[in-house]
Amino acid sequence: MKKNKSILYIVAIVVGLIIINAISSSVFQRFDLTKDQRYTLSDVSKSLISDLDSPLVIDVFLEGDFPSEFRLLQTEVKQIIEEFQLETNQIFINYINPIEDESTRQRHIDELTKSGLEPYINTDNSTGQVKQDIIFPWAFASYKGETVKIPLLKKSITQGLPEQINNSVQSLEYAFADGFNKLVNAKGKKIAILKGNGQLDDLYIADFLQTIKPYYNLGQFTLDSVATNPQGTLDKLKAYDLIVSAKPSIAFTENEKLVLDQYTMNGGKSLWLTEAVVMDKDSLYNDAGTSVSIMRDLQLKDFFFKYGVRVNPTLVKDLYSAPIMLSIGEGSQAQMQPIQWQYSPLAASNPNHSITKNLNLVKFDFASPIDTLKNGIKKSILLQSSPQSKLEGAPTTISLANVTKAPDEASYNSGSQNLAVLLEGEFTSVYDQRVLPFKVTDFKAKSTATKMVVISDGDVIKNDVIRNRPQELGFDQLTGKSFGNKEFLLNTVNYLLDDSGLINIRSKEINVAFLNAEKIKDSKATWQFINIALPLILLAIFGFGFNYLRKRKYTS
Repeated sequence: MKKNKSILYIVAIVVGLIIINAISSSVFQRFDLTKDQRYTLSDVSKSLISDLDSPLVIDVFLEGDFPSEFRLLQTEVKQIIEEFQLETNQIFINYINPIEDESTRQRHIDELTKSGLEPYINTDNSTGQVKQDIIFPWAFASYKGETVKIPLLKKSITQGLPEQINNSVQSLEYAFADGFNKLVNAKGKKIAILKGNGQLDDLYIADFLQTIKPYYNLGQFTLDSVATNPQGTLDKLKAYDLIVSAKPSIAFTENEKLVLDQYTMNGGKSLWLTEAVVMDKDSLYNDAGTSVSIMRDLQLKDFFFKYGVRVNPTLVKDLYSAPIMLSIGEGSQAQMQPIQWQYSPLAASNPNHSITKNLNLVKFDFASPIDTLKNGIKKSILLQSSPQSKLEGAPTTISLANVTKAPDEASYNSGSQNLAVLLEGEFTSVYDQRVLPFKVTDFKAKSTATKMVVISDGDVIKNDVIRNRPQELGFDQLTGKSFGNKEFLLNTVNYLLDDSGLINIRSKEINVAFLNAEKIKDSKATWQFINIALPLILLAIFGFGFNYLRKRKYTS
Protein backbone atom coordinates (compact mmCIF):
# COMPACT_ATOMS: atom_id res chain seq x y z
CA MET A 1 0.00 0.00 0.00
CA LYS A 2 2.75 2.38 0.96
CA LYS A 3 4.66 1.37 -2.16
CA ASN A 4 1.67 2.20 -4.39
CA LYS A 5 1.27 5.59 -2.72
CA SER A 6 4.95 6.35 -3.31
CA ILE A 7 4.63 5.42 -6.97
CA LEU A 8 1.51 7.61 -7.35
CA TYR A 9 3.33 10.46 -5.60
CA ILE A 10 6.31 10.21 -7.95
CA VAL A 11 4.01 9.98 -11.02
CA ALA A 12 2.08 13.06 -9.83
CA ILE A 13 5.31 15.03 -9.46
CA VAL A 14 6.52 13.99 -12.92
CA VAL A 15 3.16 14.85 -14.53
CA GLY A 16 3.10 18.16 -12.68
CA LEU A 17 6.58 19.04 -13.89
CA ILE A 18 5.60 18.15 -17.48
CA ILE A 19 2.51 20.37 -17.27
CA ILE A 20 4.48 23.27 -15.76
CA ASN A 21 7.17 22.88 -18.43
CA ALA A 22 4.55 22.85 -21.22
CA ILE A 23 2.89 25.99 -19.87
CA SER A 24 6.22 27.81 -19.36
CA SER A 25 7.31 26.97 -22.92
CA SER A 26 4.17 28.57 -24.38
CA VAL A 27 3.99 31.54 -22.02
CA PHE A 28 7.11 33.69 -21.95
CA GLN A 29 7.59 36.66 -19.68
CA ARG A 30 10.64 38.82 -18.90
CA PHE A 31 10.92 40.89 -15.76
CA ASP A 32 13.00 44.07 -15.69
CA LEU A 33 14.31 44.22 -12.13
CA THR A 34 16.68 47.14 -12.75
CA LYS A 35 15.99 50.25 -10.70
CA ASP A 36 16.04 52.52 -13.77
CA GLN A 37 14.01 50.12 -15.96
CA ARG A 38 16.72 50.24 -18.61
CA TYR A 39 15.41 47.14 -20.40
CA THR A 40 11.79 48.26 -20.62
CA LEU A 41 10.79 49.78 -23.95
CA SER A 42 8.49 52.77 -24.03
CA ASP A 43 5.07 52.53 -25.65
CA VAL A 44 6.31 54.81 -28.44
CA SER A 45 9.13 52.42 -29.32
CA LYS A 46 6.77 49.44 -29.30
CA SER A 47 4.25 51.18 -31.55
CA LEU A 48 6.93 51.97 -34.15
CA ILE A 49 7.58 48.28 -34.82
CA SER A 50 4.14 46.86 -34.07
CA ASP A 51 3.01 46.81 -37.72
CA LEU A 52 6.16 45.75 -39.56
CA ASP A 53 5.16 43.75 -42.64
CA SER A 54 8.68 43.19 -44.02
CA PRO A 55 12.03 42.27 -42.47
CA LEU A 56 13.85 45.10 -40.71
CA VAL A 57 17.54 44.26 -40.83
CA ILE A 58 20.06 45.81 -38.42
CA ASP A 59 23.80 45.67 -39.10
CA VAL A 60 25.79 46.52 -35.96
CA PHE A 61 29.48 47.33 -36.44
CA LEU A 62 30.29 47.50 -32.71
CA GLU A 63 31.88 44.08 -32.70
CA GLY A 64 35.36 42.98 -31.67
CA ASP A 65 37.72 42.98 -28.70
CA PHE A 66 37.18 46.38 -27.08
CA PRO A 67 38.21 48.25 -23.93
CA SER A 68 35.91 47.70 -20.94
CA GLU A 69 33.85 50.86 -21.57
CA PHE A 70 33.02 49.80 -25.11
CA ARG A 71 32.31 46.24 -24.00
CA LEU A 72 29.65 47.71 -21.74
CA LEU A 73 28.15 49.67 -24.65
CA GLN A 74 28.36 46.54 -26.79
CA THR A 75 26.40 44.56 -24.18
CA GLU A 76 23.78 47.27 -23.77
CA VAL A 77 23.27 47.46 -27.57
CA LYS A 78 22.63 43.72 -27.72
CA GLN A 79 20.22 43.96 -24.79
CA ILE A 80 18.15 46.77 -26.30
CA ILE A 81 17.98 45.00 -29.68
CA GLU A 82 16.76 41.84 -27.90
CA GLU A 83 13.96 43.91 -26.35
CA PHE A 84 12.91 45.12 -29.81
CA GLN A 85 13.07 41.56 -31.18
CA LEU A 86 10.74 40.35 -28.41
CA GLU A 87 8.08 42.72 -29.76
CA THR A 88 8.21 41.41 -33.34
CA ASN A 89 9.69 38.56 -35.34
CA GLN A 90 10.47 40.89 -38.25
CA ILE A 91 13.73 42.27 -36.81
CA PHE A 92 16.93 40.52 -37.89
CA ILE A 93 20.37 41.37 -36.61
CA ASN A 94 23.92 41.03 -37.99
CA TYR A 95 26.90 41.74 -35.75
CA ILE A 96 29.85 42.67 -37.97
CA ASN A 97 33.50 43.32 -37.14
CA PRO A 98 34.58 45.46 -40.13
CA ILE A 99 38.30 45.37 -39.26
CA GLU A 100 38.65 41.71 -38.30
CA ASP A 101 40.17 40.66 -41.64
CA GLU A 102 43.53 42.35 -42.21
CA SER A 103 43.25 41.96 -46.00
CA THR A 104 40.01 43.97 -46.21
CA ARG A 105 40.50 46.14 -43.12
CA GLN A 106 41.46 49.42 -44.84
CA ARG A 107 38.87 49.00 -47.59
CA HIS A 108 36.10 48.55 -45.04
CA ILE A 109 37.32 51.55 -43.02
CA ASP A 110 37.27 53.72 -46.15
CA GLU A 111 33.81 52.50 -47.22
CA LEU A 112 32.24 53.05 -43.80
CA THR A 113 33.85 56.47 -43.45
CA LYS A 114 32.52 57.52 -46.88
CA SER A 115 29.07 56.36 -45.75
CA GLY A 116 29.23 58.87 -42.90
CA LEU A 117 30.25 56.44 -40.14
CA GLU A 118 33.09 58.29 -38.46
CA PRO A 119 35.33 55.89 -36.50
CA TYR A 120 36.26 56.44 -32.87
CA ILE A 121 40.00 56.26 -32.22
CA ASN A 122 40.50 54.98 -28.67
CA THR A 123 43.94 55.62 -27.16
CA ASP A 124 44.93 53.43 -24.23
CA ASN A 125 48.16 54.00 -22.28
CA SER A 126 47.14 52.32 -19.00
CA THR A 127 49.79 49.62 -19.46
CA GLY A 128 52.58 52.11 -20.12
CA GLN A 129 52.44 51.52 -23.87
CA VAL A 130 50.32 53.60 -26.22
CA LYS A 131 47.71 51.47 -27.98
CA GLN A 132 45.16 52.77 -30.47
CA ASP A 133 41.96 50.95 -31.39
CA ILE A 134 39.69 51.85 -34.31
CA ILE A 135 36.07 51.39 -33.29
CA PHE A 136 32.91 51.93 -35.34
CA PRO A 137 30.11 52.62 -32.83
CA TRP A 138 27.44 52.64 -35.53
CA ALA A 139 24.63 50.54 -36.96
CA PHE A 140 22.66 50.45 -40.21
CA ALA A 141 18.92 49.73 -40.23
CA SER A 142 17.28 48.69 -43.51
CA TYR A 143 13.59 48.33 -44.34
CA LYS A 144 11.90 47.99 -47.72
CA GLY A 145 14.97 49.15 -49.63
CA GLU A 146 15.63 52.19 -47.40
CA THR A 147 18.65 52.40 -45.08
CA VAL A 148 19.44 54.77 -42.21
CA LYS A 149 22.50 55.03 -40.01
CA ILE A 150 22.16 54.84 -36.23
CA PRO A 151 24.83 56.37 -33.96
CA LEU A 152 25.59 54.26 -30.90
CA LEU A 153 28.07 56.65 -29.26
CA LYS A 154 27.25 60.20 -28.21
CA LYS A 155 30.53 62.06 -28.52
CA SER A 156 31.39 65.05 -26.36
CA ILE A 157 34.41 67.32 -26.44
CA THR A 158 34.11 68.08 -22.71
CA GLN A 159 33.50 64.63 -21.22
CA GLY A 160 35.69 61.61 -20.66
CA LEU A 161 34.95 58.25 -22.23
CA PRO A 162 33.03 56.84 -19.21
CA GLU A 163 30.65 59.83 -19.25
CA GLN A 164 30.22 59.53 -23.04
CA ILE A 165 29.43 55.83 -22.68
CA ASN A 166 26.93 56.57 -19.91
CA ASN A 167 25.15 59.16 -22.08
CA SER A 168 25.21 56.73 -25.00
CA VAL A 169 23.59 53.96 -22.95
CA GLN A 170 20.85 56.38 -21.90
CA SER A 171 20.21 57.30 -25.53
CA LEU A 172 20.24 53.81 -27.09
CA GLU A 173 16.48 53.34 -27.14
CA TYR A 174 16.05 56.81 -28.65
CA ALA A 175 18.77 56.16 -31.25
CA PHE A 176 17.10 52.95 -32.49
CA ALA A 177 13.54 54.28 -32.22
CA ASP A 178 14.54 57.40 -34.13
CA GLY A 179 16.08 55.29 -36.89
CA PHE A 180 13.02 53.02 -37.08
CA ASN A 181 10.77 56.09 -37.20
CA LYS A 182 12.55 57.33 -40.32
CA LEU A 183 12.00 53.96 -42.01
CA VAL A 184 8.44 53.02 -41.10
CA ASN A 185 6.51 56.27 -40.64
CA ALA A 186 5.29 58.32 -43.56
CA LYS A 187 5.96 62.03 -43.45
CA GLY A 188 2.92 63.87 -42.18
CA LYS A 189 3.78 67.33 -40.91
CA LYS A 190 4.86 70.28 -43.03
CA ILE A 191 7.61 72.82 -42.36
CA ALA A 192 7.81 76.21 -44.09
CA ILE A 193 11.32 77.62 -44.57
CA LEU A 194 10.65 81.35 -44.62
CA LYS A 195 12.18 83.46 -47.39
CA GLY A 196 11.86 87.05 -48.52
CA ASN A 197 13.43 88.82 -45.54
CA GLY A 198 17.08 88.14 -46.27
CA GLN A 199 17.16 84.70 -44.65
CA LEU A 200 20.10 82.40 -45.30
CA ASP A 201 20.25 80.79 -48.73
CA ASP A 202 19.52 77.07 -48.84
CA LEU A 203 23.21 76.35 -49.48
CA TYR A 204 24.03 77.60 -45.96
CA ILE A 205 21.26 75.61 -44.24
CA ALA A 206 21.61 72.56 -46.47
CA ASP A 207 22.77 70.18 -43.74
CA PHE A 208 19.91 71.22 -41.45
CA LEU A 209 17.42 70.67 -44.26
CA GLN A 210 18.98 67.32 -45.06
CA THR A 211 18.75 66.35 -41.38
CA ILE A 212 15.02 67.04 -40.99
CA LYS A 213 14.03 65.93 -44.50
CA PRO A 214 13.55 62.23 -43.54
CA TYR A 215 10.95 63.27 -40.96
CA TYR A 216 8.93 66.08 -42.53
CA ASN A 217 7.69 67.63 -45.74
CA LEU A 218 9.66 70.81 -46.44
CA GLY A 219 8.72 73.80 -48.53
CA GLN A 220 9.97 77.32 -49.14
CA PHE A 221 7.52 80.03 -48.22
CA THR A 222 8.06 83.64 -49.23
CA LEU A 223 6.30 86.53 -47.56
CA ASP A 224 6.66 88.72 -50.67
CA SER A 225 3.01 88.09 -51.60
CA VAL A 226 1.89 89.75 -48.36
CA ALA A 227 2.20 93.14 -50.06
CA THR A 228 -0.52 92.27 -52.61
CA ASN A 229 -2.54 89.52 -50.94
CA PRO A 230 -1.97 89.36 -47.15
CA GLN A 231 -5.09 87.31 -46.33
CA GLY A 232 -4.31 84.78 -49.05
CA THR A 233 -0.74 84.49 -47.78
CA LEU A 234 -1.99 83.86 -44.23
CA ASP A 235 -4.42 81.19 -45.43
CA LYS A 236 -1.61 79.36 -47.26
CA LEU A 237 0.76 79.66 -44.29
CA LYS A 238 -1.81 78.02 -41.99
CA ALA A 239 -1.30 74.79 -43.95
CA TYR A 240 2.16 74.44 -42.37
CA ASP A 241 2.77 73.05 -38.89
CA LEU A 242 6.05 74.92 -38.28
CA ILE A 243 7.86 77.92 -39.73
CA VAL A 244 11.65 78.35 -39.60
CA SER A 245 13.20 81.78 -40.05
CA ALA A 246 16.97 81.39 -40.38
CA LYS A 247 18.91 84.61 -39.82
CA PRO A 248 16.63 87.24 -41.42
CA SER A 249 18.43 90.45 -42.36
CA ILE A 250 15.62 92.59 -43.86
CA ALA A 251 13.05 94.24 -41.59
CA PHE A 252 9.54 92.81 -41.47
CA THR A 253 6.61 95.01 -42.48
CA GLU A 254 3.52 95.39 -40.32
CA ASN A 255 1.51 93.30 -42.78
CA GLU A 256 4.11 90.50 -42.60
CA LYS A 257 4.13 90.65 -38.80
CA LEU A 258 0.34 90.42 -38.65
CA VAL A 259 0.43 87.34 -40.92
CA LEU A 260 3.04 85.71 -38.66
CA ASP A 261 1.14 86.75 -35.54
CA GLN A 262 -2.14 85.25 -36.74
CA TYR A 263 -0.31 82.11 -37.83
CA THR A 264 0.80 81.77 -34.20
CA MET A 265 -2.68 82.56 -32.90
CA ASN A 266 -4.02 79.66 -34.98
CA GLY A 267 -1.64 77.24 -33.25
CA GLY A 268 1.33 77.43 -35.64
CA LYS A 269 4.78 76.61 -34.20
CA SER A 270 7.83 78.79 -34.85
CA LEU A 271 11.62 78.49 -34.77
CA TRP A 272 13.33 81.88 -34.89
CA LEU A 273 17.09 82.27 -35.36
CA THR A 274 17.38 86.02 -35.23
CA GLU A 275 20.08 88.59 -34.49
CA ALA A 276 20.05 92.04 -32.96
CA VAL A 277 23.63 92.91 -34.02
CA VAL A 278 25.14 92.73 -37.50
CA MET A 279 28.53 91.03 -37.40
CA ASP A 280 30.07 88.13 -39.32
CA LYS A 281 33.44 86.51 -38.87
CA ASP A 282 34.09 86.66 -42.62
CA SER A 283 33.95 90.47 -42.53
CA LEU A 284 37.10 90.46 -40.36
CA TYR A 285 39.27 88.81 -43.01
CA ASN A 286 40.42 91.98 -44.72
CA ASP A 287 43.73 93.85 -44.86
CA ALA A 288 42.97 95.74 -41.65
CA GLY A 289 41.59 92.69 -39.85
CA THR A 290 38.82 94.79 -38.36
CA SER A 291 35.10 95.35 -38.74
CA VAL A 292 32.39 97.26 -36.91
CA SER A 293 29.39 95.63 -35.23
CA ILE A 294 26.16 97.58 -35.72
CA MET A 295 22.62 97.13 -34.44
CA ARG A 296 20.10 95.36 -36.64
CA ASP A 297 16.46 96.42 -36.34
CA LEU A 298 14.17 93.80 -37.87
CA GLN A 299 11.10 95.60 -36.49
CA LEU A 300 10.39 92.56 -34.33
CA LYS A 301 10.91 94.10 -30.89
CA ASP A 302 7.20 94.50 -30.15
CA PHE A 303 6.57 91.10 -31.73
CA PHE A 304 8.83 89.18 -29.33
CA PHE A 305 8.15 91.55 -26.40
CA LYS A 306 4.44 90.67 -26.47
CA TYR A 307 5.27 86.98 -26.48
CA GLY A 308 7.63 87.35 -23.50
CA VAL A 309 11.24 87.73 -24.67
CA ARG A 310 13.61 90.48 -25.73
CA VAL A 311 16.74 90.03 -27.85
CA ASN A 312 19.13 92.76 -26.71
CA PRO A 313 21.37 94.63 -29.21
CA THR A 314 24.62 93.64 -27.48
CA LEU A 315 27.16 90.89 -28.03
CA VAL A 316 28.04 88.12 -25.58
CA LYS A 317 31.75 87.50 -25.02
CA ASP A 318 32.64 84.33 -23.16
CA LEU A 319 35.92 83.00 -21.80
CA TYR A 320 34.56 79.51 -22.44
CA SER A 321 34.50 79.75 -26.21
CA ALA A 322 35.52 78.09 -29.45
CA PRO A 323 38.88 78.95 -31.07
CA ILE A 324 39.53 80.82 -34.28
CA MET A 325 42.38 79.82 -36.58
CA LEU A 326 44.85 82.66 -37.24
CA SER A 327 48.22 82.91 -38.90
CA ILE A 328 50.78 83.59 -36.18
CA GLY A 329 54.26 84.76 -37.14
CA GLU A 330 55.75 86.51 -40.14
CA GLY A 331 56.71 85.41 -43.62
CA SER A 332 57.66 81.79 -44.07
CA GLN A 333 57.60 81.28 -40.28
CA ALA A 334 53.87 82.01 -40.05
CA GLN A 335 51.74 79.11 -38.87
CA MET A 336 48.00 78.63 -38.46
CA GLN A 337 47.17 78.25 -34.79
CA PRO A 338 43.89 77.99 -32.85
CA ILE A 339 43.37 81.06 -30.65
CA GLN A 340 40.51 81.42 -28.18
CA TRP A 341 37.78 83.60 -29.69
CA GLN A 342 35.52 85.09 -27.03
CA TYR A 343 32.84 86.01 -29.60
CA SER A 344 32.09 82.29 -30.16
CA PRO A 345 30.46 81.13 -26.91
CA LEU A 346 30.14 77.40 -26.36
CA ALA A 347 26.67 77.27 -24.89
CA ALA A 348 25.86 74.83 -22.11
CA SER A 349 22.54 73.00 -22.35
CA ASN A 350 19.75 72.64 -19.85
CA PRO A 351 20.17 69.08 -18.47
CA ASN A 352 16.56 68.99 -17.26
CA HIS A 353 14.83 69.50 -20.61
CA SER A 354 14.27 66.76 -23.17
CA ILE A 355 15.48 69.00 -26.04
CA THR A 356 18.91 69.55 -24.53
CA LYS A 357 19.43 66.56 -22.22
CA ASN A 358 22.81 64.85 -22.87
CA LEU A 359 23.56 67.43 -25.57
CA ASN A 360 27.06 68.39 -26.65
CA LEU A 361 28.10 72.05 -26.49
CA VAL A 362 26.44 74.29 -29.07
CA LYS A 363 28.65 76.75 -30.92
CA PHE A 364 27.50 80.36 -31.40
CA ASP A 365 29.09 83.26 -33.32
CA PHE A 366 28.33 86.83 -32.28
CA ALA A 367 25.31 85.97 -30.15
CA SER A 368 23.09 88.39 -28.25
CA PRO A 369 21.58 87.91 -24.77
CA ILE A 370 17.87 87.17 -24.41
CA ASP A 371 15.78 88.59 -21.57
CA THR A 372 12.62 86.82 -20.44
CA LEU A 373 9.64 88.99 -19.54
CA LYS A 374 6.76 88.32 -17.19
CA ASN A 375 3.51 87.20 -18.81
CA GLY A 376 1.38 84.06 -18.90
CA ILE A 377 3.75 82.13 -21.17
CA LYS A 378 5.90 79.31 -19.79
CA LYS A 379 9.58 79.96 -20.55
CA SER A 380 12.36 77.36 -20.52
CA ILE A 381 16.00 78.34 -20.93
CA LEU A 382 17.55 75.86 -23.36
CA LEU A 383 21.07 77.25 -23.87
CA GLN A 384 23.27 79.63 -21.87
CA SER A 385 26.76 81.03 -22.04
CA SER A 386 29.15 80.27 -19.17
CA PRO A 387 29.18 82.34 -15.94
CA GLN A 388 32.42 83.96 -17.19
CA SER A 389 30.67 86.15 -19.75
CA LYS A 390 30.58 89.86 -20.47
CA LEU A 391 28.44 92.09 -22.66
CA GLU A 392 29.70 94.39 -25.39
CA GLY A 393 27.55 97.13 -26.85
CA ALA A 394 27.15 98.09 -30.48
CA PRO A 395 28.50 99.76 -32.51
CA THR A 396 31.97 98.47 -31.61
CA THR A 397 35.14 97.98 -33.61
CA ILE A 398 36.18 94.32 -33.51
CA SER A 399 39.76 93.47 -34.40
CA LEU A 400 41.53 90.17 -34.96
CA ALA A 401 44.66 91.75 -33.46
CA ASN A 402 43.01 91.69 -30.04
CA VAL A 403 42.69 87.92 -30.16
CA THR A 404 46.35 87.35 -29.31
CA LYS A 405 46.09 89.57 -26.22
CA ALA A 406 45.28 87.96 -22.90
CA PRO A 407 41.70 88.87 -21.88
CA ASP A 408 40.96 90.75 -18.70
CA GLU A 409 39.29 87.85 -16.92
CA ALA A 410 38.06 90.04 -14.07
CA SER A 411 35.82 91.94 -16.50
CA TYR A 412 33.99 88.75 -17.52
CA ASN A 413 31.59 89.00 -14.62
CA SER A 414 28.15 89.41 -16.22
CA GLY A 415 27.13 85.83 -15.46
CA SER A 416 25.46 83.31 -17.74
CA GLN A 417 23.46 84.80 -20.60
CA ASN A 418 20.37 83.24 -22.17
CA LEU A 419 20.97 82.32 -25.81
CA ALA A 420 17.98 80.08 -26.63
CA VAL A 421 14.53 80.17 -25.02
CA LEU A 422 11.46 77.96 -25.44
CA LEU A 423 8.03 79.61 -25.10
CA GLU A 424 4.92 77.50 -24.48
CA GLY A 425 1.31 78.38 -23.77
CA GLU A 426 -1.55 80.51 -25.03
CA PHE A 427 -0.06 83.61 -26.64
CA THR A 428 -1.71 87.02 -26.76
CA SER A 429 -1.72 88.68 -30.17
CA VAL A 430 0.71 91.51 -30.82
CA TYR A 431 -2.22 93.33 -32.41
CA ASP A 432 -4.68 92.86 -29.56
CA GLN A 433 -6.43 96.19 -28.94
CA ARG A 434 -4.57 97.74 -31.87
CA VAL A 435 -5.54 98.97 -35.31
CA LEU A 436 -4.86 96.16 -37.80
CA PRO A 437 -2.67 96.98 -40.81
CA PHE A 438 -5.11 94.95 -42.97
CA LYS A 439 -8.49 93.34 -42.41
CA VAL A 440 -8.14 89.76 -41.18
CA THR A 441 -10.84 87.16 -41.60
CA ASP A 442 -11.58 85.69 -38.16
CA PHE A 443 -8.94 87.69 -36.24
CA LYS A 444 -7.78 85.92 -33.07
CA ALA A 445 -6.58 87.88 -30.03
CA LYS A 446 -5.63 84.73 -28.12
CA SER A 447 -3.89 81.65 -29.46
CA THR A 448 -4.60 78.02 -28.89
CA ALA A 449 -1.79 76.24 -27.02
CA THR A 450 1.35 76.48 -29.11
CA LYS A 451 5.16 76.71 -28.93
CA MET A 452 7.98 78.92 -30.12
CA VAL A 453 11.78 78.81 -29.80
CA VAL A 454 13.89 81.96 -30.09
CA ILE A 455 17.66 81.65 -30.68
CA SER A 456 19.75 84.82 -30.63
CA ASP A 457 22.21 83.85 -33.36
CA GLY A 458 21.47 82.81 -36.94
CA ASP A 459 24.89 81.16 -37.28
CA VAL A 460 23.72 78.28 -35.07
CA ILE A 461 21.95 76.84 -38.14
CA LYS A 462 24.56 77.89 -40.70
CA ASN A 463 26.86 75.23 -42.15
CA ASP A 464 30.24 75.99 -43.72
CA VAL A 465 30.53 75.90 -47.51
CA ILE A 466 33.76 74.72 -49.15
CA ARG A 467 34.13 74.72 -52.93
CA ASN A 468 30.40 75.38 -53.22
CA ARG A 469 29.60 72.26 -51.23
CA PRO A 470 27.84 72.44 -47.84
CA GLN A 471 29.69 70.87 -44.92
CA GLU A 472 28.32 69.10 -41.87
CA LEU A 473 26.58 71.45 -39.47
CA GLY A 474 28.43 71.77 -36.17
CA PHE A 475 31.70 70.32 -37.47
CA ASP A 476 34.68 72.71 -37.33
CA GLN A 477 36.92 71.90 -40.29
CA LEU A 478 39.90 73.74 -38.83
CA THR A 479 39.97 72.19 -35.38
CA GLY A 480 38.30 68.88 -36.21
CA LYS A 481 35.81 69.26 -33.35
CA SER A 482 32.10 68.50 -33.55
CA PHE A 483 29.53 70.57 -31.69
CA GLY A 484 25.90 69.87 -30.84
CA ASN A 485 24.25 72.35 -33.24
CA LYS A 486 22.63 69.77 -35.52
CA GLU A 487 21.28 67.57 -32.75
CA PHE A 488 19.99 70.61 -30.88
CA LEU A 489 18.05 71.89 -33.89
CA LEU A 490 16.66 68.44 -34.73
CA ASN A 491 15.53 67.94 -31.13
CA THR A 492 13.98 71.41 -31.17
CA VAL A 493 11.99 70.70 -34.33
CA ASN A 494 10.90 67.30 -32.98
CA TYR A 495 9.75 68.90 -29.73
CA LEU A 496 7.90 71.76 -31.40
CA LEU A 497 6.01 69.29 -33.59
CA ASP A 498 5.38 66.74 -30.81
CA ASP A 499 6.90 64.16 -33.14
CA SER A 500 5.61 60.69 -32.11
CA GLY A 501 6.64 61.30 -28.53
CA LEU A 502 10.17 60.26 -29.47
CA ILE A 503 11.65 63.28 -27.76
CA ASN A 504 10.39 61.95 -24.40
CA ILE A 505 12.54 58.82 -24.70
CA ARG A 506 15.61 61.06 -24.38
CA SER A 507 14.61 61.84 -20.77
CA LYS A 508 15.19 58.26 -19.67
CA GLU A 509 17.69 58.15 -16.80
CA ILE A 510 20.14 55.25 -16.70
CA ASN A 511 23.04 55.30 -14.26
CA VAL A 512 26.06 53.22 -15.19
CA ALA A 513 28.76 52.62 -12.57
CA PHE A 514 32.36 52.61 -13.83
CA LEU A 515 35.54 51.50 -12.10
CA ASN A 516 38.12 54.20 -11.47
CA ALA A 517 40.92 53.50 -13.95
CA GLU A 518 43.51 55.45 -11.95
CA LYS A 519 42.72 53.59 -8.72
CA ILE A 520 42.83 50.30 -10.58
CA LYS A 521 46.27 51.14 -11.92
CA ASP A 522 47.58 52.27 -8.51
CA SER A 523 46.24 49.25 -6.60
CA LYS A 524 46.81 46.67 -9.34
CA ALA A 525 49.48 44.75 -7.39
CA THR A 526 47.34 44.67 -4.24
CA TRP A 527 44.32 43.21 -6.01
CA GLN A 528 46.48 40.72 -7.89
CA PHE A 529 47.84 39.52 -4.55
CA ILE A 530 44.33 39.29 -3.05
CA ASN A 531 42.92 37.39 -6.02
CA ILE A 532 45.86 35.09 -6.79
CA ALA A 533 48.28 34.70 -3.86
CA LEU A 534 45.86 35.04 -0.93
CA PRO A 535 43.64 32.04 -1.94
CA LEU A 536 46.78 29.89 -2.32
CA ILE A 537 48.06 30.96 1.12
CA LEU A 538 44.69 30.21 2.73
CA LEU A 539 44.59 26.83 0.97
CA ALA A 540 48.11 26.01 2.23
CA ILE A 541 47.18 27.01 5.81
CA PHE A 542 44.06 24.82 5.60
CA GLY A 543 46.12 21.89 4.23
CA PHE A 544 48.76 22.10 6.94
CA GLY A 545 46.14 22.53 9.63
CA PHE A 546 44.09 19.59 8.37
CA ASN A 547 47.12 17.29 8.20
CA TYR A 548 48.27 18.38 11.66
CA LEU A 549 44.87 17.63 13.23
CA ARG A 550 44.59 14.34 11.32
CA LYS A 551 48.04 13.12 12.53
CA ARG A 552 47.29 14.23 16.05
CA LYS A 553 43.99 12.35 16.05
CA TYR A 554 45.27 9.06 14.65
CA THR A 555 48.71 8.90 16.31
CA SER A 556 47.49 9.38 19.87
